[in-house]
Amino acid sequence: MSSQTFVLAIDLGTSGPKAALVSADGEIVGKSAETVDLLLDGSGGAEQDPGAWWRAIVSAVRSSLGAAGSVDVAAVSVTSQWSGTVPIDAAGAPIGNAIIWMDSRGAPYLGDILAAGPVRVEGFGPMRVRRWVSLTGGAPSGAGKDPIAHILYLRNEQPDVYEAAAMFLEPKDYLNLRLTGRTVASYDSIALHWITDNRDPDAVDYDDMLLHYVGLRRDQLPPLVHATDVIGGLTAAAAEELGLPAGTPVVAGTPDVSSAAIGAGTVHDFGAHLYIGTSSWLTCHVPYKKTDLLHSIASLPAAVPGRWFVANEQETAGKALDWFSTVLFPGRRGDQTVYDDMNALAAGVPAGSNGVIFTPWLYGERTPIEDAALRGGFFNQSLDTGRDEMVRAVFEGVAYNTRWLLETVERFTKRRLDPIAMVGGGARSELWAQIHADVLDRTILQRDEPLWVNIRGAGMLAHAALGHVAWSDVDASAPTASTRIPNPAHRAVYDDGYATFRSFHKANRGIYRRLNT
Repeated sequence: MSSQTFVLAIDLGTSGPKAALVSADGEIVGKSAETVDLLLDGSGGAEQDPGAWWRAIVSAVRSSLGAAGSVDVAAVSVTSQWSGTVPIDAAGAPIGNAIIWMDSRGAPYLGDILAAGPVRVEGFGPMRVRRWVSLTGGAPSGAGKDPIAHILYLRNEQPDVYEAAAMFLEPKDYLNLRLTGRTVASYDSIALHWITDNRDPDAVDYDDMLLHYVGLRRDQLPPLVHATDVIGGLTAAAAEELGLPAGTPVVAGTPDVSSAAIGAGTVHDFGAHLYIGTSSWLTCHVPYKKTDLLHSIASLPAAVPGRWFVANEQETAGKALDWFSTVLFPGRRGDQTVYDDMNALAAGVPAGSNGVIFTPWLYGERTPIEDAALRGGFFNQSLDTGRDEMVRAVFEGVAYNTRWLLETVERFTKRRLDPIAMVGGGARSELWAQIHADVLDRTILQRDEPLWVNIRGAGMLAHAALGHVAWSDVDASAPTASTRIPNPAHRAVYDDGYATFRSFHKANRGIYRRLNT
C-alpha cells in the first residue's frame, strides 16, 4: 500500500457512519459504510441509539482498515450530523437515545427563555434578542430543533433523564468521548446551542447571561476547544475495538456542514458549496460575523482558524426522494438501484414537470423560512399526471427551495455566488446537478466522490491541523468530475415555476399552521 501518511476519518450521518483513510493530497482509500435506524415517533420526535452509532462505527472502521491494508495512521478525525443532543451520566455513558437535529418536541418550552416581560417582537424579548444576536450571531430556533430545545424537552417531559444527566453533548463530541475519554466540544459544534460569545472565532466561550436565560450551568456542558486541537489519544479500549494503536491522536473535528465545506474545496472566502444529502445546505466561508434573523441565517465560527461560515439548512432534500421512492416502490426499500430508475423516469419529462410542482417541506423547514408546521405536497396534478412527472417534480422542488436559499445567502454576502460546488449523495445524479444549474442559473461543479465529501473534509482538517498541508492548499484536494452549465432554453419555465413555488408557500402557510400546530 501507499507509503503516505493517512488520517482515519469517521463521518456519522443520519443514515449511518462512513469511515475511510484520507491522505494529505485528498486521496480516499478503504471506504466503508454502515447504516443505523432513525426513530421517528410521529409527534416531532427524532432519535437514534448512540450504542448503534458506536457498533456501526467499529464495523465501518475495521472494514476500512482491512480494505486499505498496511498504512500509517497519523490521527483520527470525526465529523457528524449537527444540532443533536446526547445526555450522558457521570461515567460518560449515554442515557437513553440521542435526540437528533430533526426533533422539534422542545418547541413549546422556548417561549419563556426567548422573551421576558410583556413586550415581544416575533416571539423575542428585545433585550434578550439583542444579547443573543450580538454575541452568538443568532438565537434558539422557534422550530425547536436546536440542542437547547432538546434539553428543555428533557427537562419538562423526561425529568428523570434530565436529572440523571451529568452533561449534554453534540453527536460529534460524544464520539470523541468514546474515542478519548475526554468530554469537550469544539467552538463550531457548540454554536447551535446559542449560548457562546462568538465574536472571536478563535476564542469562543460560554456567556453566563445566556446560560442564565436557558437555565443551564457551565458544568452541564463540555469545555471548549478549537476544531483543529488534538484533544487526546485513543484509549486502550477504543483502540482495541477499532484495531488501531492506543494513543493515536484524535483531532477535535467539526460538524458535517463545516467538513463538507472543506471537502468540497471551498475553504476560500465566498466559495460556495451545495450539499444534497438527507437535508441540504448552501454555504460559504466569510471573513465577518453577521446575522439575518428574518431568514434564520448567520455567520458562525468555522473549523478553519480565524474564519466564519454562513450557516443555513434546508430541512428535507434527498430525504424527499427517499420518501417518494418508498411510496412508488414499497417492495424495494433499501435497494439503491431504485434511484437509477427514478432518474430515468424524471429524465423523460420536460423541464417544469408538465406543470406539476412539489414542495419538499416534509418535516417543516429551517431556512430561509423557519416554520415547523410546513408540510410537503404535490400541486397541479391532473388525470394525465403520471409518476414520471411526479418524480421529476420532486427533483425540481428541492432545487426551487435551494434557489430560495441561494437568493437569501447572496443578499447576506452581497455578491453573486458562481460557480457552486455540488456534493453529497444528490450530486451523484447528473440530472439533479443539471436541474440545479438550470433552476439556480449558476454553473454547478459536480465534485468527484461527492458522497465522501465529509470524509475528505474531516481528513483534510486533521492534516492541516497537524501541519501536513497548508490551509491555502486544501481546495486543490477536491477534484471536479463534471461541470454543468445552465441551459438557457429552460430559463423561462424555471423562473415561472419558482415564482409559483413561492406563491404556494405564501398561500398555504396559514393552513399548514392550523393543521400542524
